[in-house]
Amino acid sequence: MTWDALANIFQGVTTLIQSFSQDPKMAIARIGLIGLGLLLVYMGKKGYLEALLMIPMGLGMATVNAALMFFDPLKLHGGTGTLFVEAQAGATAEAVKNAAEVMTVLQIDWLQPIYTFTFSNGLIACLVFMGIGALLDVGYVMARPFQSMFIAVLAELGTIITFPIAQLFGYTPQQAAAIAIVGGADGPMVLFTSLRLAPELFVPIAVIAYLYLGFAYGGYPYLIRLLVPKKLLAIKPSPAKKKRNITSGEKMLFAVVACVFLSFLLPVAAPLIFSLFFGVVIRESGIKEFIELLQGPILYASTMFLGLMLGVLCDVNTIMDPKVLPLLLLGVLSLLISGIGGILAGYILYFITRGKFNPAIGIAGVSCVPTTAKVAQKVVTKVNKSAIILPEALGANVSGVITTAIIAGIFCSLLAK
Repeated sequence: MTWDALANIFQGVTTLIQSFSQDPKMAIARIGLIGLGLLLVYMGKKGYLEALLMIPMGLGMATVNAALMFFDPLKLHGGTGTLFVEAQAGATAEAVKNAAEVMTVLQIDWLQPIYTFTFSNGLIACLVFMGIGALLDVGYVMARPFQSMFIAVLAELGTIITFPIAQLFGYTPQQAAAIAIVGGADGPMVLFTSLRLAPELFVPIAVIAYLYLGFAYGGYPYLIRLLVPKKLLAIKPSPAKKKRNITSGEKMLFAVVACVFLSFLLPVAAPLIFSLFFGVVIRESGIKEFIELLQGPILYASTMFLGLMLGVLCDVNTIMDPKVLPLLLLGVLSLLISGIGGILAGYILYFITRGKFNPAIGIAGVSCVPTTAKVAQKVVTKVNKSAIILPEALGANVSGVITTAIIAGIFCSLLAK
């Protein structure tokens, strides 16, 4: 057997060797992405990052960068590609050419049907939101509406500040808005907004957003400890003077009214708004079969394929695009400022209540449900095991989803071409 025959058989190795001779930076980046993917799998397994998302994402990232071969049917990547997915198919200005490209890759790439029919149109984001809605208890918001919404609004600070900063980097207002919404820490909302406003940056924004949402799980505890001293972390919330049980009928009424009202105000965000509150309504309706369907198969299957798809989209050609580096910086900035904004809200409430409010609750206004609420409780528990802040944190968490949806709807309404 000749060396040429061996090179054709083991094309993953051959393409890597060829990259070292033609473009060493791409070869090193490819090896680095394989390593990062394996690290995500490890950190997901150990519980440092969200396993449900990071394990499929990490394995997909490592595999797609290992499986590069001499295959480029649409001639988009200089003669190399994979048999996983082609995100750029159908991205030209010619409708007929787009249709031909999509039909071609649908018959070749095994994940292309999932990308084309569920990912690039926002369906998978809506399915995830239905599952999240079925897990949410809006009673936490209804018990403390003003407190919860105040925290959530200030926790959008990263989105508001990053929007003009992104334009200084040369992005259009539409692209800047799609980047800034990362600060809301709401993955499905990021997918939805980037598809509506900046489809040309959809893939890198989506990949970066979910990478950072995973790392926020490990990074936000350090931010809380940096900004909130142990003395304040140990504060136990004051018991409510008049505690009233909120019935499932009241919660259902709240969800129905909020869904219709927000959809009336922001029709462009109505698919996600409906999906979230549909899940809440199903939860409070008591229809066991639907609840089990949304909380189980729909949520977990959507999350699995979401993570897998994001992983295989992390190929070296996408990540090494010159436009991606500013996105990395702006994504970090947006989430960092949002976290600071939430804690600032916590401090304001601490002073208003004369020291009876735990400032750590503010981080839960960043709407990564229920991750940031769990992070806040975990940090507080290490200081004071008897301090239960989860109810207040979940109220801010759920409110954060609503405020992020409102801001995304405003961006889409004002900036959509």
